[in-house]
Amino acid sequence: MPKGYWVAHGLVHDPVAYEAYRQANAEAFAKYGARFLVRGGRQDVTEGQAKPRAVVIEFDSYDQAVACYNSPEYRRAMALRLPVSEVDMIIVEGWDG
Repeated sequence: MPKGYWVAHGLVHDPVAYEAYRQANAEAFAKYGARFLVRGGRQDVTEGQAKPRAVVIEFDSYDQAVACYNSPEYRRAMALRLPVSEVDMIIVEGWDG
């Protein structure tokens, strides 16, 4: 079964307030088996535009990735993130090729 991924680019306006989101999202990520593959770090935008922070999170399946995003646990955390950051995110299914 293909894995599922969250792929996000973000811009954090208030790092102190954003830390509350990072603490709060741990519950949902633990429950749904999220694994960070990329969490910040250097990036080189070679085409198009991107925000300065990149995050890639892996889940055991696409359905798990979607379920985590829609979970009450994550929605509570997301409410802390929305006022202090701008994020473009997609949930994608991996390739089992």
